[in-house]
Amino acid sequence: MLIGCGAKEPSWDGFEGALNEKSFPVPKEASSPDRTTTNAAMDYVRYSLSGLREKEGLPDPYLEAIEAWGWKEQKGDEDAGNSRVFQKDGVIVHLTVHDGYFIVMIPKEKKVAIKGLKSK
Repeated sequence: MLIGCGAKEPSWDGFEGALNEKSFPVPKEASSPDRTTTNAAMDYVRYSLSGLREKEGLPDPYLEAIEAWGWKEQKGDEDAGNSRVFQKDGVIVHLTVHDGYFIVMIPKEKKVAIKGLKSK
């Protein structure tokens, strides 16, 4: 009997809305054991997904899905590495990739500031 060991690679064949931003895609294979809302500056959700590697950064199939959902990457002066920032309809999402998990973060004060600017 063979028993596989090691991390299973994600298939990247299905996506659903993130818990903290329904219009931002996360792989259906990802599981979210915790959602932290006690952080005053960020609303973030940690998703477990075996096969992710921090040093490899954001996998191309995931980046393609994010763009297909209408999100635009905000390029900075520094190398993107494992951390990326996306924007859509005035909402900012920070995405960081780690070994075996990723985090979707939304700055709380940015949402308020953007809404305030639009109302003036």
